[in-house]
Amino acid sequence: MDKRDNEKLESNDVGSIRIADEVVGIIAGMAATEVSGVAGMSAGLVGGIAEMLGKKNLAKGVKVEVGEREAAVDLYIIVEYGVRIPDIALRVQENVKRGIESMTGLDVVEVNVHVQGVGFGQEGKEEDLRVR
Repeated sequence: MDKRDNEKLESNDVGSIRIADEVVGIIAGMAATEVSGVAGMSAGLVGGIAEMLGKKNLAKGVKVEVGEREAAVDLYIIVEYGVRIPDIALRVQENVKRGIESMTGLDVVEVNVHVQGVGFGQEGKEEDLRVR
């Protein structure tokens, strides 16, 4: 598989522009964590506890499929305790769609939000991210 298969390719009179899937993933992760009520991105579940990613690993909580003109995104997030999850998920979908479309020119056809855990506040530096 050619590395270019995972990139958006756009040609013009001067040359071509390639946007890697990981770039789109980083944009999506940043846009998702900008939403108030999102505690962070999730790398998955380990022993019933969601593992929260730091700012440097935002793209790991995101799966992106990029075509020539369209993109589909799956986000794995951790929400703060006490928020209304459907409202947060909708705001994440809207912010991610807007962010990707404005920065890349791609048409975002779907943004799927997977809530992996709830952040119950901080004790020291570690958050309790239990999935119930």
